[in-house]
Amino acid sequence: MKRLVLTLALFAGLIFTLVLITQVGVVSAGNDDESEIKQGFAIAPVPLNLKGKNRALVGLGSYIVNAQGVCADCHSCPTYAPGHNPYLGQPKQFNPDNYLAGGVPFGPFTSRNITPDPASGLPEEHTLDQFLLIMHTGIDLEKDHPQISPLLQVMPWPVYQSMTDRDLRAIYEYLSAIPHAEPGTCSGAGE
Repeated sequence: MKRLVLTLALFAGLIFTLVLITQVGVVSAGNDDESEIKQGFAIAPVPLNLKGKNRALVGLGSYIVNAQGVCADCHSCPTYAPGHNPYLGQPKQFNPDNYLAGGVPFGPFTSRNITPDPASGLPEEHTLDQFLLIMHTGIDLEKDHPQISPLLQVMPWPVYQSMTDRDLRAIYEYLSAIPHAEPGTCSGAGE
């Protein structure tokens, strides 16, 4: 009987230890997430409108868009503010005037303005469900865009389709928090 009690006590201790280790792992993952959110706010190149927005998702979205997704390279024209092009050895600063407003030519295609519509506040006038559909499938929902193909041809949606819905929602939340901007002038990709 004592042996059974001792075995049960050891088993309970093992279970407790495993639960504790799991909880520490969850806390660590939360801290990583929190650091990405904090970094996202630190690197946002434009003022953010957080009214009615999920603050954590906006910060995470900024982190994904500005530190991982390289969205400004294709959707800002020019990408960097004058005197702030890191490829010229200058301190990096995205161009806040035309940030994510599109207008970068890629052969017969031009990158789209993904800033919020001034009237609706939705990024590129798409709902969250439409945005998820675009990012998961590459379907081109642009009604006034000449249909060369039913799929986006330059946007790297095959990469983004593997992202979690939470990460894509964070991108969407961030894009709805940035100010509307108009495209700048570019002569070619990579400016």
